[in-house]
Amino acid sequence: MVIGGSHGKTTTTAMILHVLAHASIEADYMVGAQLEGFEVMVRLSETAKVMVIEGDEYLTSPIDRRPKFHVYQPNIAVITGIEWDHVNVFPTFDIYKDQFAQFINLIRPDGTLIYCADDAVVREVAEGNNRTDIEKLPYDVPEYEVVDGVTNLITADGLRTPLRVFGRHNLLNLTAARLVCRTLGVTDKMFDEAISTFGGASKRLELVKKGDHCAVYKDFAHAPSKLRATINAMREQYPDRRLVACMELHTFSSLTQDFLKQYSHTMAEADVRMVYYSKHALQLKKLPDLDPDQVREAFGDNVEVFTDSNAMVAKLKDMQWLDANLLMMSSGNFDGIDFNQLADELITD
Repeated sequence: MVIGGSHGKTTTTAMILHVLAHASIEADYMVGAQLEGFEVMVRLSETAKVMVIEGDEYLTSPIDRRPKFHVYQPNIAVITGIEWDHVNVFPTFDIYKDQFAQFINLIRPDGTLIYCADDAVVREVAEGNNRTDIEKLPYDVPEYEVVDGVTNLITADGLRTPLRVFGRHNLLNLTAARLVCRTLGVTDKMFDEAISTFGGASKRLELVKKGDHCAVYKDFAHAPSKLRATINAMREQYPDRRLVACMELHTFSSLTQDFLKQYSHTMAEADVRMVYYSKHALQLKKLPDLDPDQVREAFGDNVEVFTDSNAMVAKLKDMQWLDANLLMMSSGNFDGIDFNQLADELITD
């Protein structure tokens, strides 16, 4: 099976593998993050009858211009979300969207397409495809509640299953994983039992440190929808705490002037909003210089823009952290910030 999408595919893949391991179903895999309980990120064997692949829409190689997920011909395919990314390869949204339409046509006959009906673009692409030789299974957010800082999944029989992960986007990923596992013969009861112990994939809304009145999280979020989803998840999980959100513009797309407008109001739900980018990163990617005012205007909502990560850290250390949380979002590391050390200095309770 192949899990594709502009967001959520790593966590969905990780959830599937976690449940399959719990159900004693041997699986080979290729995933883009280090997973708890798995020593390596790629496994190939001669005995597994199932292989779970996190499908990347980026190019296969400099000479093979196909997206990586076009190389596979899955029996089960998942599309978790479609949001324009990799503008250096897919210069328009329509070209990017078409890659997923082509992906659906690569599913083997009698296969299954599992797609996020909560995403309007995914729904358009999946339901606009006229294949009749595959099964299409849409999914949406399951029923849940947040009580005392814990997200509880409400199962079909009304039982509450406490989860270690949280956020609407993670609940969508969970439902995709459930449908995959159900297709492979895992019962919903076994799935709920297994998913309650899932702690998340590395850097995906990962807890760095938690105290009685403060928590520090880091997340791989860098695309606009990922920022919005992660910030909203933190807001819902900790409604009574002030949220400080820091984001690094790090990818080629995020540092491109014409793409910046995609970030408009993506950090609106945070109480304090900081955006960092490195002038050196612009030079390495051979991109035009960005003026902090351009970034500030693109994001809106009075974001504070930094081009020196030390200055941003100093600002964070000067803040009060009683009943406040910090969220650090980047596909990089803010030019070498030690998140653990920073959390130790901020959380003293």
